[in-house]
Amino acid sequence: MEELDLLKKDWKKNENSFTQVSENEIYKMIHRNSSSVVKWIMIIGILEFLFLTGLGFYFADDSYTKSLEKFHIDTLMTILTFVNYAVCIGFIFHFYKNFKNISTTDSSRMLMKNILKARKTVKYYVAYNLSMACIIFIIILISSCIYDETTINTISKINSQENAILTWTGFIGGILFVLALLLGLFWLFYKLIYGFLLRKLYRNYQELKKIDL
Repeated sequence: MEELDLLKKDWKKNENSFTQVSENEIYKMIHRNSSSVVKWIMIIGILEFLFLTGLGFYFADDSYTKSLEKFHIDTLMTILTFVNYAVCIGFIFHFYKNFKNISTTDSSRMLMKNILKARKTVKYYVAYNLSMACIIFIIILISSCIYDETTINTISKINSQENAILTWTGFIGGILFVLALLLGLFWLFYKLIYGFLLRKLYRNYQELKKIDL
């Protein structure tokens, strides 16, 4: 946005004679920048989807299938996989729609509206992925407690102890810590990837508000 800052300084110096032209140029620059940012959000979303899909196919071997069958979650995970594919494709479609809307916008007010919509779509996308990671973690944990011999033996040992409540507290605390760490890593990943782009969109929105006043 250095070009925009320089243009704004020049605008202020000559605001009496070139206000309308400078304002129009600033709008065009914000429009191009916003369109570019949303395009990159769409591209990153597509690359992420392709990468995770390829990763899923790579690890979907016989041992993985047997593990799911052992935990009796093979059908459930298949359903969740298809649901996840459908939802992610839906988000990518919305990313594309946001890009087209911003690219063809011809007024500052509509551009502001579309920028907010694009930011909201990304936030929903991140929230969905974090929720899905949490759901899968809980499903694996519950099935492990029911069907995994090692986990069942651990639970039996905890119940047989005199200080079972204290041990259970530590055990559950450890599980919650792992879950928080997992979600934290996912959140940091999305923060690094999408956070920078969302901040640029928000800056553009703030600049448009100044023009629209």
